[in-house]
Amino acid sequence: MFIILRLRISMGILMSRVKVTEKYQVTIPKDVRERIGLNPGEIVEVSALDENTIIIKRLRAREPLKLLIGEKPLFDRHIPVEEVEEAAEG
Repeated sequence: MFIILRLRISMGILMSRVKVTEKYQVTIPKDVRERIGLNPGEIVEVSALDENTIIIKRLRAREPLKLLIGEKPLFDRHIPVEEVEEAAEG
């Protein structure tokens, strides 16, 4: 069984064939990774367009801190480092 990876980028569509492992894993080919600058640890979204087409889309966080801590502040006021340290010791 083979899956065709279709990645739409500004320079056009680059397609490669990869084999699905027994654990249903695929490796993004080196030429594709290099062309789009994909790095280990990045998040990709996998979706099925139809029964023959799988789309892998890179997700880029525009503001990583908002992704980690959310839109709203955790506290109503700024908490000084000293106060945090004191609470941790107590």
